[in-house]
Amino acid sequence: MIGDVVIQDGCFVGAGAIVRGDYSSIRIGARTALEEGCIIHCPPGEVCEIGNDVTLGHGAIIHCSKIGDFAVIGMGAIVSIHAVIGEWDMVGEGAVIVQGSSIPPRRVVVGNPAKIIKETTEEQMRFWSEIKEIYVDLCSRYREGLERIE
Repeated sequence: MIGDVVIQDGCFVGAGAIVRGDYSSIRIGARTALEEGCIIHCPPGEVCEIGNDVTLGHGAIIHCSKIGDFAVIGMGAIVSIHAVIGEWDMVGEGAVIVQGSSIPPRRVVVGNPAKIIKETTEEQMRFWSEIKEIYVDLCSRYREGLERIE
């Protein structure tokens, strides 16, 4: 992490995640998971706001304006400049949310360029809520189990 970056409590930041607030600001809400290899950045002078309880899958590239609470960004997905992702949105693996897109809340989007295919179901929301708890638990386990290696 570099620059103007604020990460709230209970976040999981996996190995190799890059959060660049070098010429912009990045705000990451509580209990959000940045899985291994994620990249987060945004244009100069702007703010990338990632909500609470968000999951960013392995290798996701985030270069957007906002990701709402409880959203899931799949592995290898790209969320481009000035895009807005709503609460409980689910962006499929490898999907590309093109520059300036705005996805309404509770939608599932897939493809390149990404298209809305359906509304997020209650079952999907329950599943992802359980997954998010695993990452919150990992934060505690890592803090308790870390040992300094000289």
